[in-house]
Amino acid sequence: MLEVWLYSIISVVIVSLISLIAAIPMLIKKKVSDKVLLFFLSMSVGVLLSTVFIDFLPEIASNGYTLGVSLNILLGFLVFFILEKLVHWHHNKNHKDDEHVHGHGHAYHLASVNLIGDGVHNFLDGLVIAGAYSVNIVLGITATISVIFHEIPQEIADFGVLLYSGMSKKRALTFNFMSAIMAVIGVIIGLLLVNKIEGFERFIIPFAAGNFIYIAASNLLPQLHRHCKLTDTLIHISAIILGIGIIVLVTLLSPGHM
Repeated sequence: MLEVWLYSIISVVIVSLISLIAAIPMLIKKKVSDKVLLFFLSMSVGVLLSTVFIDFLPEIASNGYTLGVSLNILLGFLVFFILEKLVHWHHNKNHKDDEHVHGHGHAYHLASVNLIGDGVHNFLDGLVIAGAYSVNIVLGITATISVIFHEIPQEIADFGVLLYSGMSKKRALTFNFMSAIMAVIGVIIGLLLVNKIEGFERFIIPFAAGNFIYIAASNLLPQLHRHCKLTDTLIHISAIILGIGIIVLVTLLSPGHM
C-alpha cells in the first residue's frame, strides 16, 4: 500500500507542476499558437481513448462486465456533462446580466466560474489517479499520462481566461496553482476511500472511463473539426496516432502488463 501512496503522490505532484509549466508560454506572450494547441488536443484524443480501450476496459472486463459497470461508465460521462453545463450556464447568465449593468464585468465572473470548474475537474483527476494505482501500477501510469496530456491545453486556455478577466499574471499564476492543488487533495481522498470503502477502485475506473470518453469525444474532437484544411487534418490524425502509440508503448513496456 505504501508503494501505491508513493506512486500516486509523485504522479499528482508531476501533474500539478506540469499544469503550472503549461502556463509559462502565457507569461511570456499573450497568445500561444493555435497549431501547437491543436497538436496537443489531437494527442490528448489519442491518449485518452487508448487509455480507455487498451487499459481501463480490459481491467474492468477482467472482473466481469456487469450492468453496474455500464452504469458507472455512463455516470462518469454524465457527471462531466453536468459539470460543463453548470459552468456554461453560470457564465452565460452572468454575461447577460453584466452586459446591461457593468459592460465587460462578466469577465470577472468568468474567471471565478472557470476556477471552480477547473478545481472540481482537477479533484476528479486526483481521484482517478488514486483509483488507477490502487488497481495496478501500469493502470496508474497510463491514467497519469492521460491526465497530463489533457491538462496541458486545458491549463493554457484556463490561464488565458484568467488574464482576460483582468488578473495580473502573478495573481493568475497563484490561482492556477491553487486550482492544481485540488488534484493533490483528490488523490489523498481517493487513497483514503480505497482503504475505507471496499471496491471503490472498481467504481472509479469505469467512472474514469466515462470521464475520458466525454473529454475526448465532446470537448476535444469538436475543436479539431473546426479546422478542416488538409494539412490540419493530417496533423490531427498523426498526433492522435502518436497519442495512441504512447499508451501502447507504456502498456507493453511496463512490467506485469496483460
